[in-house]
Amino acid sequence: MEKFKYKYNPKTVKYEKVKLTWRDKFYRFLTYFLATIVIAIVYNLVFSAFFDTPKEKGLKRENEQLKLQYEILNKRFDLVENTLQDLQQRDNNIYRVIFETDPIPSSVREAGYGGAERYKKLKNLKNSELVVKTTQRLDKLSKQLYVQSRSYDQIIDMADNNEEMLSSIPAIMPVSNEDLTRTASGYGWRIHPIYKIKKFHEGMDFTASTGTKVYATGDGVVETVKRSYRGYGKRVVIDHGFGYKTRYAHLADFNVRKGQEVSRGDVIGYVGSTGLSTAPHLHYEVEKKGEKINPVHYYFNDLSAEQYEKMIFISRNSGQSFD
Repeated sequence: MEKFKYKYNPKTVKYEKVKLTWRDKFYRFLTYFLATIVIAIVYNLVFSAFFDTPKEKGLKRENEQLKLQYEILNKRFDLVENTLQDLQQRDNNIYRVIFETDPIPSSVREAGYGGAERYKKLKNLKNSELVVKTTQRLDKLSKQLYVQSRSYDQIIDMADNNEEMLSSIPAIMPVSNEDLTRTASGYGWRIHPIYKIKKFHEGMDFTASTGTKVYATGDGVVETVKRSYRGYGKRVVIDHGFGYKTRYAHLADFNVRKGQEVSRGDVIGYVGSTGLSTAPHLHYEVEKKGEKINPVHYYFNDLSAEQYEKMIFISRNSGQSFD
């Protein structure tokens, strides 16, 4: 390849050697150099757009793993929130009702935690929306747990000062039912087994063989011992004081007399099928200040949280009562 370039000169009618000045050489070098840089940049951009470096691949894998961990954490938050909601519901509708104190308002339980500035630094992170959302849920749960903890402290204080009332409250199941298999029909609208019409069932039915022991669910005085071949059949009513009464119906026989003082756990009668009944069972009612209420809320001396949820599920899914 020739080292020199030649240019045709029309005046001399000859090809003359082109001589480059230092400036020409510098500009030519600069042009090549800049062109090389531009090509390198374009190549790098194109390569980066379609291919990841090993470091980028590692960072992407790490990012996906973190994202997955946050999603799993949020699912665990769902379980914790559901458990906490159950505790809050029982706190307001059972424990605070028992001690006749006002429930904790939702505005207090659901109160915010800090302001928008609290999460400002997190918004600069990658996947900031997920990080901020998870942090907010954690803060909210922490606040709700603190409120619930304080509520239980108050209930413990009230319990210490109300020992007599606590022993009188109907707080156990009236028949032995550890595995909950004897739970037949709950409180609410049911199909009447004889009339086949929709009728409100004001108590809970427990299936058991004739002669099974029936227990007083709280301390009190026997108000009624009645024999009948209609309606409730043979029944016992206990006045527990503090506005509470319980009724035990369709008994086969009695083990108490009117006016007798009983303690929680005493045998007061035996399961039967007297009165308007289709099979041996106990019909059990709880009354507070003249109003019949759902007995399922008053088994807190018997049941764990899991058993309580199972009891509610069983009682809600029974479409027909036994009386």
